[in-house]
Amino acid sequence: MYPLIHSFHNIFHSTHILHHSRPFSISTATSAAIIAATSPAPTSLTSFTVSPPVHPWPSRLTATALASLITRQHNPNLSLQIFQYALTHHPNSSHHPIPLNAIILKLSRARHFSQIDAILRDSLITDEQPLITVIRGYGLAGQPKLALKTFMRIKSFGIQCSTKALNTTLNALVQCKRYDLAHFVFKNCRDKFRVVPNVVSCNILLKALCKGNNVDAAVRVLDEMPAMGLVPNVVSYTTVMGGYALRGDMSGAKRVFMEILGKGWVPDATSYTVLVSGFCRQEMFVDAIKVMDEMEENGVEPNEVTYNVMIEAYCKGKKSGEVLNVLDDMLGKNHVPSSALCCRVVDMLCEEGNVEKACEVWRKIFRKNCSHDDAITGTLVHWLCKKGKVIEARKALDEFGGGAVPSLLTYNTLVAGMCERGELYEAARLWDDMVEKGRVPNAFTYNMLIKGFCKVGNAKEGIRILEEMFESGYFPGKSTYMILIDGLSCSREMGEEINKIVSLAASTGVDDDIWDIFLKSVASNLDRNAAEFDRILLECVS
Repeated sequence: MYPLIHSFHNIFHSTHILHHSRPFSISTATSAAIIAATSPAPTSLTSFTVSPPVHPWPSRLTATALASLITRQHNPNLSLQIFQYALTHHPNSSHHPIPLNAIILKLSRARHFSQIDAILRDSLITDEQPLITVIRGYGLAGQPKLALKTFMRIKSFGIQCSTKALNTTLNALVQCKRYDLAHFVFKNCRDKFRVVPNVVSCNILLKALCKGNNVDAAVRVLDEMPAMGLVPNVVSYTTVMGGYALRGDMSGAKRVFMEILGKGWVPDATSYTVLVSGFCRQEMFVDAIKVMDEMEENGVEPNEVTYNVMIEAYCKGKKSGEVLNVLDDMLGKNHVPSSALCCRVVDMLCEEGNVEKACEVWRKIFRKNCSHDDAITGTLVHWLCKKGKVIEARKALDEFGGGAVPSLLTYNTLVAGMCERGELYEAARLWDDMVEKGRVPNAFTYNMLIKGFCKVGNAKEGIRILEEMFESGYFPGKSTYMILIDGLSCSREMGEEINKIVSLAASTGVDDDIWDIFLKSVASNLDRNAAEFDRILLECVS
């Protein structure tokens, strides 16, 4: 029987309360998978082996089949091996744009851009789509200059840049918040790149200008669009309206909204939501509600984003009554709030001391959504433990778990709450449940149990857990030693127990701060602990 299990057994006179788990036993298969995932991919396009990298290999390899084979792999390095093998043994299929785009997309998502460069250098590029995929990948990776460089390289492949490539580049630059570069590319797209922009191009430029707080320039572009042969649409006006709202000019935003109506267009949910968001940002909640009422009067249903904006604003303003009203309306329209928003609502209610109402709200959302969300359940567990309601927290964990295994963070929160309240028997049962479900205790879990035992005056059991903590490969910090020393301070057998702690500490190596703790613990009573004091000094200088 392991020491920790033995200690619980002695306290509660029951068997099999805790089951020890070795946290770092990794199977050979798992190790191989980790090595495969972390080993660097080759940068050249030479084939790896004569035999295919996957089995079974298709007897008739078409371009579509090769693309599917590349896409299905979870490991991008294996996808690259498949492409390289096909490049050598099935050149007709591998040079086709479809598998070429598939491998570039796979490597782009994995941020393996050096391998992409090798493919672009050694492959016959006849279509711009793979290059568009690279541009989009650089944008998502936060590499605006490389995205622009790829766009400028397109014609070096003998391919004429299209408006699609221009728009992808503009989007990538806006994603990376390089609004100046986006403006530069747009201004030079006709003369330098020989690309004619369309309405989408202009809308992306408007977005860049508005996000860069240059709404006046955005308005000028909007006015000049007809001279370019382009007709602004609802998206164009909504983008400019968002620019006004972003800088707090709701009069300007409302004026643009009236222009949309004046042109006989019907604003969509996005247009209304931009106005709602702007009013909420200025804490003009009455105006925001009026906009929502106008939406419904005009036959435009608020969407999830509209409701999220309102609820988030009310949460920020600590208006719980309004939050619950909007949330009820949202659920009544069959919209489900996001996990982050649910956590925000639960947090707000719990901060107000209304944990029971928070549980009721999550119960209602849970019935509607029918899916487990550990973040929300963990938030409830945290607040219930904070109020000292650890038994209710355990019930909430069981009720809202949905059959899924809670995260280690949620388990640790509950273990900490139980130990804090002296519910060590319940903490032992939770430990047992935790290990059975495959959640390996970590240093925090051990620390909480040590603290729990020391708090009830049973520092010896804390030391037993410390021994098991070392066996599991975890090493306590300064706070753990301080907890144990404090717990032993009233013990008549302090010297013997401190000797045990010092031996454990010395076996793993500790810093000067921890030695100071040991010295201070015995120096306070040298008459009783002279031998231990000498021993610690010897350990400290050895």
